[in-house]
Amino acid sequence: MDVPTFKRQLKIKTGAVQRLLKENGLYTKEIEELEIRRQNFITENREEWDIKNVGKLIEESKKMVKDTHTRLGKAAIELRDVVVAAKQQEALAEDEDLLKAEEVLETANL
Repeated sequence: MDVPTFKRQLKIKTGAVQRLLKENGLYTKEIEELEIRRQNFITENREEWDIKNVGKLIEESKKMVKDTHTRLGKAAIELRDVVVAAKQQEALAEDEDLLKAEEVLETANL
């Protein structure tokens, strides 16, 4: 690959990993909020249907967390492969996109 192709791939794959990190965080936060909501429904003696419905929403969010986590893992591996290949290009040694990609990879591994 030539340098412009590497730069384009770095930007695309970095953006994908960032988006999936954000998406995963939002679903995780949604689960926490729904758990609190369900507890409030239980303490308020709400109808059983309401409580079950919130439970279904929690299960759907858990499935989405699992899905985004899987997609995040795949996207991080692809980004890591591009970063490794890009590091072999002398023209990209201190490139801004390469440094950002490495930073995003570090964040994704936390």
